[in-house]
Amino acid sequence: MIDPGKKQAIEIKHTKYEIARILGARALQLSMNAPVLLKMNKEEMEAVNYDPLKIAEMELYEGVLPITVKRPLPQRSIEKIIRVKEEVKEKVEEKKEEKVKEQVKEKEAEAGSPEKEEEEIIKAVEGTEVMELAKPDDEIESEGEFEADAGGED
Repeated sequence: MIDPGKKQAIEIKHTKYEIARILGARALQLSMNAPVLLKMNKEEMEAVNYDPLKIAEMELYEGVLPITVKRPLPQRSIEKIIRVKEEVKEKVEEKKEEKVKEQVKEKEAEAGSPEKEEEEIIKAVEGTEVMELAKPDDEIESEGEFEADAGGED
């Protein structure tokens, strides 16, 4: 009933302790009359003998459980193991971002490179007067100028 490839993928992703915790939590939910997330007919339910643990195991390996795992890591950070559906959404968003970046690059290529824009700005500025930057050496006054100004204020 359980696909070995899916089982192996889950076992690589989660530790045996996490799997035990997930199965236990889901089996408890099922025993408290929570709805089964898999579409199962009556024969399949009778084959597993209505066992909540086996049903939880089937749900886990089919990837339909909405349960996430938080792993504490050093430096008080937490890694969230997210569901497969959310990972697919992230991949789709990454592809969209790549397309947007490509469109921006195309627009920049159409508008002209930044080097051409700099050349245009330099040409526009060539006819205007540009002030020089002040240097620290320009700020130092000679001693004679300071004494002359100080003597006249008294």
